[in-house]
Amino acid sequence: MMSPGRNQGSSCVAIRTLSPSSSSVASVSRCPHASASSSDDVTCGTPTWIGRGLTCVCFKRKGTYERICINLTPNQEERLRRLRHRMKVYFDASRPDHQEALRALWSATYPDQELHGLISEQWKEMGWQGRDPSTDFRGAGFISLENLLFFAKTFSTSFQLLLKKQRGKRAAWEYPFAVAGVNITFMIMQMLDLDATKPRTFVRAVFLQMLSENEWAFDLLYCVAFVVMDKQWLDRNATYMEFNEVLKSTRAKLEKELLMDDVLRIEDMPSYGLLC
Repeated sequence: MMSPGRNQGSSCVAIRTLSPSSSSVASVSRCPHASASSSDDVTCGTPTWIGRGLTCVCFKRKGTYERICINLTPNQEERLRRLRHRMKVYFDASRPDHQEALRALWSATYPDQELHGLISEQWKEMGWQGRDPSTDFRGAGFISLENLLFFAKTFSTSFQLLLKKQRGKRAAWEYPFAVAGVNITFMIMQMLDLDATKPRTFVRAVFLQMLSENEWAFDLLYCVAFVVMDKQWLDRNATYMEFNEVLKSTRAKLEKELLMDDVLRIEDMPSYGLLC
């Protein structure tokens, strides 16, 4: 599994070029721990947190690293807070809003087919493990259902193609669509490491900038991840027993694209073009 480089024992990370005049940046000031020299080595003095949400980071500009401090705007902090909250909500089959979300997913997936109940053999058609889909949300929580619903409504063509396995030469033992979706949510949560107090990876720092521009960045990244996973699956001629390996290669692909110099939004990722 790809692990973006970082300084051991340091929260100082390097991310690609961003304009200091960007509206997503509240204040940018020279880091007191920065070295006067600039090189391609990602190093700095001991980074510290100054007040809430402020950390020492290294921005790469024109081939060199400039060490500065960046403070999250109140808008950025609020969006991160809301996303963290979403990630902590467990699926609760007794909650009416969670029940309604399940029904909405069914309607978006099978608009011409009536659902007989929240516990039904019908759910197996979508790729849940049993009659009760609520038991499959334990790993990633309610946000995994929200991700599936967002995908179904925003990129319905891609959603249906993946659901019905209509792209490429398929394996005799395919991955279950819905359960794969829950696993993708969990993989992205691990990759972004958003629960960490301090940024520990390049990818996390990059994503926070994307989140500041689009509150739905996580959900969009999920959609990209799903089509990337399916492409990796086809490219490897994988079978169900290789699903975890496919998920690892999917994560590596996402990390690589997120760190590209010209990728400033989820929509800039090369694999975003796979969505339709």
